[in-house]
Amino acid sequence: MGTVKLILVLGLLGGLVYVGAEVIPPYFANYEFQDTLDNEARIGTYSTKGDDVIREAVFKRAQELELPIAKEQIKVQRTGPLGNGSVVIETDYSVHLDLPGYPMDLDFHPHSKNKTAF
Repeated sequence: MGTVKLILVLGLLGGLVYVGAEVIPPYFANYEFQDTLDNEARIGTYSTKGDDVIREAVFKRAQELELPIAKEQIKVQRTGPLGNGSVVIETDYSVHLDLPGYPMDLDFHPHSKNKTAF
């Protein structure tokens, strides 16, 4: 009886490790991507970088993180004058996971908004 319990517990732990190894990387990549959006919004607010330059930098980082985002999905909105307004960057994407017996899609909606202090 003790051997059966041990096998079940080890099987359960192995399954949890497998699911964690599949699910955690997309969330970590989203965290890193969110950090990039925050930085680009902050820098874009206080500089004269154009919307296309910001979009290109965000898209390049998405490619580095292997996120399924097209350049057209990245929305950059600027209010106020260049160098003294606010910048909003947002995008949506999904990551498909093929877990045994339970395929699922993880939907992410990263966005960032930065306002000037003036």
